[in-house]
Amino acid sequence: MGQCCSRATSPDSVQGGANGYGYSHQPKQAQTPPSYNNAQPPPQAEVRYTPPAMNPPVVPPVVAPSKPMPDTILGKQYEDVRSVYSLGKELGRGQFGVTYLCTEISTGRQYACKSISKRKLVSKADKEDIRREIQIMQHLSGQPNIVEFCGAYEDKGSVHVVMELCAGGELFDRIIAKGHYSERAAATICRGVVNVVNVCHFMGVMHRDLKPENFLLATKDENAVLKATDFGLSVFIEEGKMYRDIVGSAYYVAPEVLRRNYGKEIDVWSAGVILYILLSGVPPFWAETEKGIFDAILQGEIDFESQPWPSISESAKDLVRKMLAQDPKKRISSAQVLQHPWLREGEASDKPIDSAVLSRMKQFRAMNKLKKMALKVIASNLNEEEIKGLKQMFMNMDTDNSGTITYEELKAGLAKLGSKLSEAEVKQLMDAVRNSSELLPPYHNIGRFYSLN
Repeated sequence: MGQCCSRATSPDSVQGGANGYGYSHQPKQAQTPPSYNNAQPPPQAEVRYTPPAMNPPVVPPVVAPSKPMPDTILGKQYEDVRSVYSLGKELGRGQFGVTYLCTEISTGRQYACKSISKRKLVSKADKEDIRREIQIMQHLSGQPNIVEFCGAYEDKGSVHVVMELCAGGELFDRIIAKGHYSERAAATICRGVVNVVNVCHFMGVMHRDLKPENFLLATKDENAVLKATDFGLSVFIEEGKMYRDIVGSAYYVAPEVLRRNYGKEIDVWSAGVILYILLSGVPPFWAETEKGIFDAILQGEIDFESQPWPSISESAKDLVRKMLAQDPKKRISSAQVLQHPWLREGEASDKPIDSAVLSRMKQFRAMNKLKKMALKVIASNLNEEEIKGLKQMFMNMDTDNSGTITYEELKAGLAKLGSKLSEAEVKQLMDAVRNSSELLPPYHNIGRFYSLN
């Protein structure tokens, strides 16, 4: 029978080729095939060649051509805000757009939607400002006394910013409506305002436009939280940089802004102006013209002699002085304001402040509303949509369609705006408007729409 191949136990017994476990050291000799005695040799194993498996050729997928990315402000594809929210009545109107009441479709919750017309964003700087405002709102969202940011959307015509709805109205309107007022109430409001400044500075933001109109109350409740809502002029603070562009609103501008060399200390100044108004009903630096206001700010003389200041506590006056220090290096910081005894230890009196303060505040508030309308009318950059809305405001006051606004019409119009001024105060306001080149110079030459008679 044939031999079997087994593992060799000694070198002499090993035979075979390279597939063996070893090689013999004996010289090779011719091999005689074994005899099978006429029997058929055992069948040999059939060897078949099996080619390696072949994968099908790789065919790259066909990708449908995508639409080119539109030139967007937010840097993402257009998204219809109306797919998430239904827009309702108008809540307010500004230079760049309109704020609407909106309702989240999935939950029924109400929010505010600020719709900014892209037609008004004509320059690269305008677009950068909107992007920065949204970034800052998102950055600050969730902090105390700051409106909640809920999302930003963009379509072909507008950028839409959805935020928390502050249903409690404007700060001064709430104060006036209550009809009574005290240092303690002023201290509570001041604490909310300065807390916004402190949070902004801690998180690397300079607000640059603090004023009462930019604060709303979250709800109509008695103890509603004060919320800052407008960050259109805010910037991220760059360490070591001194800012030079003039921004803000005349009454609240710090002297170093007018000198074009300022930093975050300007926010404390603006908060100090708000505190002065809260305690007296008028701003500390007052004049008939914007230039006059700026001159008064640079002079820095603060009136603590007129009513009601003799009856205001020394602690309150001390805080005002420190917040309105001319030298920003000597000005108190927002954190130090919050630690001041008048705010921290409850030194503020609950005794009612002179009723003249509320009267002055009403007049100042009404004048600001009228000034806003007047300045919008003569602004050269209004689009047709805004002109239509502003024209309607004046038409609503001009009840006899004469093209002029009389004393009676002004009085009735202010009442519709929420003002409760007396007749003497309306007359005083009308005289101030006629004589003030800051409000509308000269009022009887508007030409485009209306005048005061």
